[in-house]
Amino acid sequence: MKIGIMGAGGIAATMAGTIAKMSEVENYAIASRDMEKARTFAEKHGVNKAYGSYEDMLSDPEVELVYIALPHSHHHEWTIASLRAGKHVLCEKAFAVNEKQAREMIEESEKTGRLLTEAIWTRYMPARKMITEIVERGDIGRVRTVSANLGYHIDMNERIIRPELAGGALLDLTVYPLNFASMVCGDDIKRISASCVMTDTGVDGQDNVMIEYKDGRMASLFTTIYTLTNRMGVICGTEGFIEVQNINNTEQIRVYSPDRTGPKLINSYDVPKQISGYEYEILSCIKAIKEGAIECPEMPHSETIQIMCQMDEIRRQFGIVYSFEQA
Repeated sequence: MKIGIMGAGGIAATMAGTIAKMSEVENYAIASRDMEKARTFAEKHGVNKAYGSYEDMLSDPEVELVYIALPHSHHHEWTIASLRAGKHVLCEKAFAVNEKQAREMIEESEKTGRLLTEAIWTRYMPARKMITEIVERGDIGRVRTVSANLGYHIDMNERIIRPELAGGALLDLTVYPLNFASMVCGDDIKRISASCVMTDTGVDGQDNVMIEYKDGRMASLFTTIYTLTNRMGVICGTEGFIEVQNINNTEQIRVYSPDRTGPKLINSYDVPKQISGYEYEILSCIKAIKEGAIECPEMPHSETIQIMCQMDEIRRQFGIVYSFEQA
């Protein structure tokens, strides 16, 4: 399958490097608004064709699947343009800026009959299934609380701090703990309570989110763009707890049971070796396209909408409205 990458930044480079090591797909095209940047990217990553505009790449009939690696503010426009051009689409997280945009993107997928899925890689990784199996086996009893944090020192990154690009911790980082909690607790939410510390540029730099579920469970989530955190996820049950080392790209899963002297390690699981972790979402896309599906089971459209609604509510509590939303 021939893939066209839209956007020539760091995440696009990781995807191109991943595709280069896969037999199922081809690094066919790269599109940037800067032709020289596109050519440099193509030469460096072994991409067959370079385009100096997104429109030019979409007019190429050979492109089958478009990977959108643009700022959040551009996902809506170029996802819809790609679908209307007859392409299948894998769109980076956060899928859109708000629920309204997400619904319009999904409606276009339904109209065109083309696959559209969100590239939230943690949904596709083997670790997700491993954690689910541990929980469903009852290894830690009944889940009562979930906590997760994610932080990187990225506040010098222009895309992260510019409000006109829908920057901030929420769409870039908090989306991961929200998905982590959702994968364990579902989305039957009673209440969300959120607060943030704003940057000088007017986006959220640090987020603290508490979710109370209708069945009495709770999730406590924290993210920051100012510093690296341990990225730990903890799932606590009535008979023990699970530690997930790095919720953004799980390295190890440890299961503990209660003991008189403290927690007792009863099992430790390493995740399978991978290229980068991006390969799983690509493989899921290929399978879904072959089956004639317009969504991937790992991250169906309904779940994308659920997470988008949660982020809309969180941002409402932050009091952040992007300028282009006011138009």
